[in-house]
Amino acid sequence: MRGRTMMNSRKNASMKKSLALLTLSTALMATGAAHASTGSTPQPTAAVSVPEAAAAPFLIKINGETLVETGYQVPGSSEPMIPLRSTAEKLGYALEWKQETLSVDLQKGNLFTTVKTGEDQYVINRMYTTLGAAPALVDNKLYVPASFVSKVLHTEASVQGQAVVITPEAEVQKNVVTTGVVTAVTYKENHRSLQIQGTGTNGTVLHISEETVLEKKDGAKLGFSDLHIGMTVEVEHPNRMTLSLPPQTSAYRITVLDAEKGTDLLATAGEIQEVRSGDSKDDFSVVLKGTGLTDRSQTEIVLRVGAETPVVNLKGEKVPASTLVKGTKIIGVYGPVMTKSLPPIGTAWKIVVDASAE
Repeated sequence: MRGRTMMNSRKNASMKKSLALLTLSTALMATGAAHASTGSTPQPTAAVSVPEAAAAPFLIKINGETLVETGYQVPGSSEPMIPLRSTAEKLGYALEWKQETLSVDLQKGNLFTTVKTGEDQYVINRMYTTLGAAPALVDNKLYVPASFVSKVLHTEASVQGQAVVITPEAEVQKNVVTTGVVTAVTYKENHRSLQIQGTGTNGTVLHISEETVLEKKDGAKLGFSDLHIGMTVEVEHPNRMTLSLPPQTSAYRITVLDAEKGTDLLATAGEIQEVRSGDSKDDFSVVLKGTGLTDRSQTEIVLRVGAETPVVNLKGEKVPASTLVKGTKIIGVYGPVMTKSLPPIGTAWKIVVDASAE
């Protein structure tokens, strides 16, 4: 009896192996026939993974909805592989397949990344990251590690039993609000961005898309052309940034906190060379020397400061005017009307004390 049981066990194992090979053979023949009938260029197929995926599929659940396509996990690997196209499209991404490089571009608003078959190198906001597993083509479908969703697309994802559970709403809960003074406004080749809380490699760059809400404190809508250097803004953005200098992220909502809007404002970032007394105790001038932050800004200018001139830090918080002494690093924001003297004399619209430059 024992010998017969062992014989049946071997027979069952052999049958399972034969069925797996038959399934693989059929799949490959079907793929070849499909390419032959359409005349398209065959794409490489990770054939070994097909029977494994069929034997132990991983469901893909997004907001409680289960996708038709499933993922798989190779024995010995640390995480499941999930179908890229169906998952990303469900999350609102547009995909473009590039046959010549066997790669795909994904874009959603300002978020852009590229995935290439066989390369464990993922691009996010011009930075590279690795996940420990390369994208794989299986039956002409590109699969990526499940961690791609959380680490590259920045959307909550977890493995629960035999399912990869993705919850995009969790991303909204991670939004943060940052307040700061605008130090740069960029509009180049349809790309729009602001920099706040610093100049150069300091501060944060905020990318603006068509979905970004621009408004005043009272809720009145603004256009991108209404934003200018020197404004104090409150920005809602994801709690994630690139590792670049300065760090970069997308802006969901930008609220202008200034009551008054400047016109054609200029700005100079530098150091106070001298403080000059004015006609009254509340009026004085600072001689500022440094770098112009716009094409028409001065490298050296004398700025008149009055009792009504806002003096703030990089976060837009008020600081005492007594902070403005020789040697203080500031960003002087002023209008285009200046004297023709050397250095020219203008009126400060706002003075920003730049502690980051210390």
